[in-house]
Amino acid sequence: MKPRILFILHLPPPVHGAAMVGKYIHDSKLINEAFDCRYLNLAIANSIEDIGKVSLGKISATIKMLMNIRREVKTFRPDLVYVTPNASGGAFFKEFLVVQALKQMGCNVIAHYHNKGVSTRQDNWLYDQLYRRFFKRVKVILLAKALYPDMQKYVRRADVAICPNGIPAVDYAYTERHNTPTRLLFLSNLIESKGVLVLLDALALLKKKGQSFFCDFVGGETFEIDRSRFDREVALRQLTDCVVYHGPKHGKEKDAYFEQTDIFVFPTAYPREAFPLVNLEAMAHYLPVVSTNEGGITDMVRNGINGLICPKEDPQSLADCIEQLITDKDLRIKMGIAGHSIYENEYTMEHFEKNMLNILNTTIAHLATATHESGE
Repeated sequence: MKPRILFILHLPPPVHGAAMVGKYIHDSKLINEAFDCRYLNLAIANSIEDIGKVSLGKISATIKMLMNIRREVKTFRPDLVYVTPNASGGAFFKEFLVVQALKQMGCNVIAHYHNKGVSTRQDNWLYDQLYRRFFKRVKVILLAKALYPDMQKYVRRADVAICPNGIPAVDYAYTERHNTPTRLLFLSNLIESKGVLVLLDALALLKKKGQSFFCDFVGGETFEIDRSRFDREVALRQLTDCVVYHGPKHGKEKDAYFEQTDIFVFPTAYPREAFPLVNLEAMAHYLPVVSTNEGGITDMVRNGINGLICPKEDPQSLADCIEQLITDKDLRIKMGIAGHSIYENEYTMEHFEKNMLNILNTTIAHLATATHESGE
């Protein structure tokens, strides 16, 4: 018989990195053929802005979820339960309850983290006590080695597996761009910590120096920055002639922006950023990436090879990196080709699925051996 795995994960909507990876796993032929799989959706937020907020509706939804999980565990009797928890915030408390319920029912749990933030809360007495209970007898999957220090207080390195995200193949044959002026792209929901205003400040510095460029902003509006505020911020910096916000785009519409761009810019300082898929998408489209050293970004964007890494929340350094690529077309072409090679060799969906399959098989085998040796 195939090993039985109950996947409790986030599925879109809303669309974010963890939900997209959840969908990739849900749709994976390789994983579904290797295991007897069942899936439950852990998401109870209706939008990006709703993530992390507490409400009576969410409390009710959490209670129903716990009942569904208990029913599924009793009927399915999984060999392993896979969960995708949040590191902190309101969602963590929900997922703490889920994992504790699973352990009380005798389930083996593996937690796949798409965010970080444990270390920022570990000095809080309440969080410290909850983390100690949460991580007890739980295996962990991280997206990059650089993310392990975030939870090393609670998890042994031997209990951690590394599985970088991957993305589906991009239907795009490389062609050299001939944009005049140089075209830049920012693609993310309009959240301040994702670097929206820092990038606008950097663009203002570049314009004052006489650099010629055009920057497209693509992504959903948020409670922090909606279209009206974005337009005001652009006008304040006198960038209305070279910056345009296009709203959210998906599928082929989103791909079109990557294909018409020269440089991808993602200056995130988002405190929970772990391994943004958007950088991989840019690499798959042969684009050099300008980003920060947040989370595991430097695993995919290698400074001076397939992009440039600048300090977080530093408009001048960001402007300097962008200017280097604006003024050196050969360099950005070279970096774009290098980025695509890194994507092909390390971050395709095939690589992700094989890594995930190996981790799940190894975890189940290890748990079976440990159970046999304990005589249970």
